[in-house]
Amino acid sequence: MTYIKKPEWLKTKMQANAQFTHVSKVVSEHNLHTICSSGRCPNMSECWNKGTATFMILGEICTRSCKFCNTLSGHPLPPDPNEPEKLAESIKLMNLKHAVVTSVDRDDLPDGGAAHWGASIRAIKKVNPDTTIEVLIPDFDGKTELIDLIIAEKPNIISHNLETVRRLTPQIRTKAKYDNSLKVLEYIASQNVVAKTGIMLGLGETEEEILQLMDDALATGCSIITIGQYMQPSRKNIAVSEYITPEKFEEYKQIGLKKGFRHVESAPLVRSSYCAEKHVL
Repeated sequence: MTYIKKPEWLKTKMQANAQFTHVSKVVSEHNLHTICSSGRCPNMSECWNKGTATFMILGEICTRSCKFCNTLSGHPLPPDPNEPEKLAESIKLMNLKHAVVTSVDRDDLPDGGAAHWGASIRAIKKVNPDTTIEVLIPDFDGKTELIDLIIAEKPNIISHNLETVRRLTPQIRTKAKYDNSLKVLEYIASQNVVAKTGIMLGLGETEEEILQLMDDALATGCSIITIGQYMQPSRKNIAVSEYITPEKFEEYKQIGLKKGFRHVESAPLVRSSYCAEKHVL
């Protein structure tokens, strides 16, 4: 396997202001878990500076084993019934303006963890009434009655990632299907909720396939898309096929906006929750 050297544009510098320093101190002192820090997100300082952070609920073990993801796969522990309250208190301690919540897939649970999702959103709202919320949800096997449990709690944005183009989906996502993800986005948008999706580039997709994905997402009613560079998290994950230039990412941003997306975040270091606070209506 040939590994491609990372280009200079993927190197980042930590930037800190008073908000970042405060959040870092709180996270350290209270042993709080954020995806920003555990996932070594390149945008952590930028987002924390703006009062935004991302959390993962329902444990750290996923029931799926997608080729792009470094999350542990296996048999998860039962959900922590106290997690919603702990999450809400963490957000309060960090004094966040905007919180993004995601989770592992929990195919082991009858409801895929949907009730736990609902309880988590309720707890956040109760403790942090002025904090806006984005949720990045699994596909729940396309079961709309489970997605309804999340919609009922009225988060500001519900996101579900397509991850990659149709052709590559079977190669990098174990159980999720491209058309099923489109149906999830379509259902979210049909309920008058802001629907958002995200994809990675550098997995071997073509420009034609990327543009088709944009059209597919727009047809569901999805209004926000994030486009970032796939970076291989470990040697066991699928290798990077290509590093896309910043200029090409900017081109995709302009194309997406012209096609009709309300927001397009497109750059090498963009991740699903990048600039998430800007996407709230």
